[in-house]
Order: sequence, then structure tokens, then C-alpha cells
Amino acid sequence: MTIDALTPFGWLQPPYGDRGNVLGEIYCVTLLRGLDPDEVLRRFGARTSTEMSFADLELAVADFTMVTEGGDGGGYVGVVATGDGCAAVEPRGWSGTDDPTLERLSAGTDVVSVLRHDYACDYFHYAADGIVITAFDPTAPEHRSGADSDRLAGLMREFGLPLEESSDEDWDQRHDDLSRHGLARMFAMAARLTGVTFTADLLGGPLLVGAIADLPPPQEPKPGKSLGALLEEVKAASGPETGHGAD
Repeated sequence: MTIDALTPFGWLQPPYGDRGNVLGEIYCVTLLRGLDPDEVLRRFGARTSTEMSFADLELAVADFTMVTEGGDGGGYVGVVATGDGCAAVEPRGWSGTDDPTLERLSAGTDVVSVLRHDYACDYFHYAADGIVITAFDPTAPEHRSGADSDRLAGLMREFGLPLEESSDEDWDQRHDDLSRHGLARMFAMAARLTGVTFTADLLGGPLLVGAIADLPPPQEPKPGKSLGALLEEVKAASGPETGHGAD
């Protein structure tokens, strides 16, 4: 994999201060195979939805973060259908990186969530069939987590993400390369895994927008009662048995 192959995703990580930085310094993009926008919003917990432009979504997010002081993410997600799936965009948000959310989003399908966070660290999550498979920071791909952290090893190597610790001698050069091209590598991998390519054009049309809500955890099923136990309860409720016939 050469740097040229990453060029289509370079718009996602422009030079610092570049006015072409469309998505800003903090955002999360989740790519989902085979789902429609309504279903994606439902899995994010949205109860209602409305169509709006990306600019209007940013205004809604700005109002939300002003009230919450930014500690609860962006509050809204905009979803657009593309190809065989969807892209879900969270300006100033990161709900798509939460394990419970990823488990819901990936039920029966493949999902990749890419987080850009200029004040913390970027992150890649791959989930399938309700399980977070692999997660890593693109500047330290040798440190991975998830149910099967080595499943994407071949793909990571293909896209220039080394799996071994670097030596002291080449650390600076390696870190510079991974920092400059980490986002492009993550989005290129995401396109391969989900079949959904995230392009700037997707932000030019209407998005289906909903407010993100924390869904309650699934309720633990109450233990059932066996037929024998039910018969014992009926027997106890009817009182002690009485004898029949005279002595």
C-alpha cells in the first residue's frame, strides 16, 4: 500500500489550520454495511428524525455543546445512505466508539467507527455481529484490543500500519508517518471492511438527523418456574389434604 492509495482520504486530515477542515478537530464517522438511515438512527437511540444539511447539523451540535459545555459529545448524528450501507457523522461527538453503542450498531452486520480527536487521540473500532473485534490508536497500532485483536493484522500491514514495536532509532520517523496519514489509513480500511467509502460529497446533500440517546441495557430475563414448582404452589394454596372415608 503506497501513500498514493490514501490520497482519496486526505481531505479528512488537512494541515493544521487549513480552512478545508470540513469536519473540525473532533468528530466520529461510523460506516455501516447493509443498513438504512432510519435503522441506523434507531440503533443510536434517536426517537425522531428530520432531514437537514450538514451546516444545520453543525448549528444543532453547537447549541447542544453550548448547553452541555462539550462534555457529552455533540448530541446529534447525521446519517446518509451510500452504496450498500450508510455513513453516520457526529460532529464534536464520539458515541460511535462506545462499546454498548457499537454492539447495537453492528448487530447482524459489519461496522467501523473512526474517531478524530485533536485534543486526545484518534481511534479505530471494528465490530461485527454485536462484538467489538479490534480497536487501536493509529499512531500505536502495535497496541490493540478487542475480542480478536489480530483478525485485521494482514489488512493493517497492507495499509501501512506496523504491528511490531518500533526501535528507538526509527521511532520519530514512524510516529510522524502514522500521525500524518493515520486517518486516511483508517478510512481506507473502513471502506474495505464495510463496502462504504466516506467522501466529501456525502456532506453536500441532506442527512437524516436524530438526537443520540442512551438506551437502557437489556433486561435480565426473570427466572421461570417449572411445572413441578407451580403444582407445589397450587397444592400449598389449597390447604392440607383431608382424608376420605371413615375409620
